[in-house]
Amino acid sequence: LLSGNSYIELVEGFDGKPKELHALRPDRMTVIPHNTGDIKGYDYKVNGSKRFISVGQGIPSVLHLKLFHPLNDWYGLSPMEAAVASIDQHNTVSGHNLSILQNGGRPSGALMVRSEAGELTSEQRQDLRDNLRQWSEGPKNAGRIMVLEGDFHWQEMGLNPKDMDFIEGKNLSSREIAQAYGVPPMLVGVPGDATFANYKEARFHLWEDTILPFLDHVIDEFNQWLVPAFGK
Repeated sequence: LLSGNSYIELVEGFDGKPKELHALRPDRMTVIPHNTGDIKGYDYKVNGSKRFISVGQGIPSVLHLKLFHPLNDWYGLSPMEAAVASIDQHNTVSGHNLSILQNGGRPSGALMVRSEAGELTSEQRQDLRDNLRQWSEGPKNAGRIMVLEGDFHWQEMGLNPKDMDFIEGKNLSSREIAQAYGVPPMLVGVPGDATFANYKEARFHLWEDTILPFLDHVIDEFNQWLVPAFGK
């Protein structure tokens, strides 16, 4: 579900029948196609060393489970790729909110010196910037009172979280990510329609429309792969 691909390696016993199954990491596997269009085998790379796993005759030594990909012959499409825009948006919102918290819970702005007070020198401007950073940045300084001399005016230059509706935007991103995986959003804590009746229906939907069809797919692939090795 994360990579869109799963590779299971078969280990046979002395009698030639399957004895062990090993799940191999998808990020270490490379499909080696044959010039006829079939799969010749797989390269499994660990710490710079490479091991070639041949498909062989009879029962394949590797079962490649993959999700449907409309544009690739050899690899499956991860739901995470389909939801990548929502994931980026979710991470950006979280990073923005964290930055606001680290900066004392206030959006950025400009401290303007009125023209009557004259211009600040470079040293004065840097000293003022350092004082502001020392007294106002960080969650421990949130709400702290600062006293400055001079004729200053604060001009807010950023939108506050309410104006940009960050919470609702984050919930929308979470909802889209959950839907890409076929999971009802309320089951992963996204607020909205979380009544008891809806929660019960959402769990039913998760089993009926997501978990059981996926499990059927896996079981069918395993049966088609392994059953011939045991005869009738």
